[in-house]
Amino acid sequence: MQLLNGKEASEVIKKKLTVKTEVLQKQNFPVPHLAAILIGHNGPSETYVASKIKNCAEAGFQSSLIRFEESLSEEDLLQQIAVLNKSDNVDGILVQLPLPAHISEHKVINAISPEKDVDGFHPVNQGYLTQGSPVFIPATPYGIILMLEHYNISTKGKHAVIIGRSNIVGRPISILLSSNRPYGNATVTVCHSHTSNMKELTLQADIIVAALGKPGFITADMIKEGAVVIDVGITRVEDATAKKGFRIKGDVNFDEVASKTSWITPVPGGVGLMTIAALLTNTMNAYLMRNGLTEDIFSA
Repeated sequence: MQLLNGKEASEVIKKKLTVKTEVLQKQNFPVPHLAAILIGHNGPSETYVASKIKNCAEAGFQSSLIRFEESLSEEDLLQQIAVLNKSDNVDGILVQLPLPAHISEHKVINAISPEKDVDGFHPVNQGYLTQGSPVFIPATPYGIILMLEHYNISTKGKHAVIIGRSNIVGRPISILLSSNRPYGNATVTVCHSHTSNMKELTLQADIIVAALGKPGFITADMIKEGAVVIDVGITRVEDATAKKGFRIKGDVNFDEVASKTSWITPVPGGVGLMTIAALLTNTMNAYLMRNGLTEDIFSA
């Protein structure tokens, strides 16, 4: 068993982005700017956004955190997004999910300009992904691909089983892994709540991506020896013995499963950090496109 270490892999990506930012500054270009909108005081959301802002600073990016109370109206949020869409100083926009119940997630995602949709959720970007010509890949699936690339884990001809079919993780990673591209060309099976023979399918899998949000769902009897297991789950589980009163658990029972795997992601310290690295990569790409620049500028 070897760890797919998200901290290690994300640091490599972040260092490359930092070098690019330094090149831009030497040539008197502005640096990429990510604007994040946070509504309310949801604990996990606060943590996620703080980490994104911190990583922006470490990569030399500019970032803005725009906070609103949970009472914010849908109309006011859409107006704020419209302002950011028009801003020449903002390259990427993300609205931290989940949203309050009175605000339509669908309307908010659709309101973000596809050219600044660095989360990769807009229907235009998801359509490009389906066609095999992605502009911005959703950050978590992109982070998984970047992790496979970092550790040079072959997916060609392998059987990948995805557990979960959300538009944020399950569907896009199934498209990426089955696409004719590096770290693609796998045969993909997507499992969900109505899959009747899930264990039978996971036992056939060379690669398992668990993204269903149920702590400890994947157990040792569900995987074959030598499988690659990627755990996207991240759930706060109450634990009175823990300093913060909770522990972060993944969808995989790590202690039970790890010894059977060839590679496995820890939680925390795995996919979550790669999601942020992918978000920063998308933001740099958005910056280049908006300014009519290419990667050639970094080798000039």
